[in-house]
Amino acid sequence: MSDPARAVEPAKTQGDRHGPLPSLLFVLTAVTGLVDAVSYLQLGHVFVANMTGNVVFVGFAAAGAAGFSVAASLLATGSFLAGAVVGGRLGARLGRHRGRFVASAMYVQFAFVGAALVVAIAAGESIANTVPSFALIVLLGLAMGLQNAVARRLGVPDLTTTVLTLTLTGVAADSPLAGGSGPSPRRRLAATATMCVGAAAGAFVALRFGTAAVLALTTVLLAWNGWKAHRLSSSSEPWTQGT
Repeated sequence: MSDPARAVEPAKTQGDRHGPLPSLLFVLTAVTGLVDAVSYLQLGHVFVANMTGNVVFVGFAAAGAAGFSVAASLLATGSFLAGAVVGGRLGARLGRHRGRFVASAMYVQFAFVGAALVVAIAAGESIANTVPSFALIVLLGLAMGLQNAVARRLGVPDLTTTVLTLTLTGVAADSPLAGGSGPSPRRRLAATATMCVGAAAGAFVALRFGTAAVLALTTVLLAWNGWKAHRLSSSSEPWTQGT
């Protein structure tokens, strides 16, 4: 006769294989909404996390559409790629222990966003298309590129933290209506809602209190994530094992 406890063990292991990582990535998903709200609304119609949008914006600007800047979109894209390189290097060095890897990444991302907060405070408001705005684009692009590389390396399903197109596609394509197996869409929908709430909060704060206020809120979230990640950096639980 089979042991019931043994029978459920694989499912439990499967459910625990990412440990506390999803909670950290949900916070980063909210961060994406915050920083893209401030970059689009305050820095001149540019995204620092959504690179698909920047590619489209380059096309808009090249066609002469008002309110878009080729330089700003290309700068954001280049900074994002540089940040992704930093994240990739961290993954290559520390990726075998996912707790230590994500903690180190949080420290670096906090430093980038913290530096952006200092620039925003020093520059004041109405900074679109100025030298400080370009500095903010670079710093935030670096932070979001790093974040995207970290999420990619961690490989937690449905939590890329910056891209929702495939997440929403999965909700529809995997549903029973489409002939799919119908896995629970809760995490996908939660990720979508989290980014939406982050964007709404970012827009509300940016339009009423300014760029620095949004970045201050973002640094608080990253500090919280960094503290939690630091506590996980010495863990020896199975979920910490990377490649």
